[in-house]
Amino acid sequence: MALGVSLSVKADIGVSPISCVPYIYSLKFSLTIGELTIILNALFILVQMIILRKKYNIFQLVQLPAVIVFGYCIDMTMVLIENLYPSNYVEQLLLCLFACVVLAFGIFLVVKTRLTYLPLEGLVIVISQTFKKEFGKIKISMDSLMVVIGLISSYVFLYKLEGIREGSVIAALLIGTLIKFYSHKMPIFEKWFANKSPKETVVNNQDNKYNDTLVITISREFGSGGHEIGKYIAKHLGISFIDKQLIRLSAEQTGYTKEYIQENEQKLTNSLIYDLYEQNYAYVNDELPPEDAIFLVQSKIIRELCAKKSCVIVGRCANFILKDHPNCINIFIHANDEYRIEKINKDYGVKPPFTKHDLVVSDEQRANYSIHFTNKDWRDVRNYHFAIDSSLYGSKQSAKKLIKLINGDIK
Repeated sequence: MALGVSLSVKADIGVSPISCVPYIYSLKFSLTIGELTIILNALFILVQMIILRKKYNIFQLVQLPAVIVFGYCIDMTMVLIENLYPSNYVEQLLLCLFACVVLAFGIFLVVKTRLTYLPLEGLVIVISQTFKKEFGKIKISMDSLMVVIGLISSYVFLYKLEGIREGSVIAALLIGTLIKFYSHKMPIFEKWFANKSPKETVVNNQDNKYNDTLVITISREFGSGGHEIGKYIAKHLGISFIDKQLIRLSAEQTGYTKEYIQENEQKLTNSLIYDLYEQNYAYVNDELPPEDAIFLVQSKIIRELCAKKSCVIVGRCANFILKDHPNCINIFIHANDEYRIEKINKDYGVKPPFTKHDLVVSDEQRANYSIHFTNKDWRDVRNYHFAIDSSLYGSKQSAKKLIKLINGDIK
């Protein structure tokens, strides 16, 4: 980590958000960047203690000797590469990218030990858990705060902009992504430290024997009547119907409210923006983005339910989650835009009235959700056994036709 910080300083096109404050102050005062890094991180630890008070885990004081060593390692590596001076902008840019690769690898190793947090990330966890705020949003806010303090300090003490440039943006966008890359591509470290992430624990706990249960998954476009079609099929076949029940069960197991889950499940506004947001969670090993946590818990619930009883499940990428189920029938319900808009506005009572643009947005969100969690195209018919255009028949007749297909009455 120290080498990564030093390389970014030598690149001279901006350092990471967390390093910009120590770097700028080192240009003004006689203290080194390493010593100022120790002071800044000690302040983060102190704020953790102030917020938690008696709840502070004394073991987390291991952060202090860790940052002391880290700070002096920065000064040592600065000496080791003191003669490194890029001769042009291309070399500066390459050195900045290499610095990100090195720094991310260092952070990755710290995260995998699970002995302690980096003090800033530790503070973010304390704030998010104490005040019930999303970790990712607090992490972005703290990084932004460091940049703001750096900007103000730069102009106040140096009368010009120093330490915050395009390299800072590159670091903010790239380091978390690289940590995730190392986590996926270097499982040897996971085995070495004998740790299992929450994600792996959930997945491993999902192994169930499905016995002879029949499961029908309903994937659908919004407004195509998938809910009522699935409900009709379940009633006719005499099996359970699962939709809103998953929201209640997910709320019980995740701690999120039913309203929050209903608002955020089964959709992602933009997969790229979400990926950038999600990378903030790479800095810690036991925090997951809310959408990921909800998906994993729902996956576990779906598998457990389907191991116990036959049922119809609506949405939640159940066709992918149950891909190893030997007796699972996957159905996709779609309809033309006019039918969907009329149904949404008339039957669902959405206000203000739904428009074609709203349909496009809704479809994109569901597609992004599917791509992110399953890497599958939501509308690809190869992911389903049957697909039907409900606008041709209406919900009840569509359900009847599907029941005949399920029972094998149509040759």
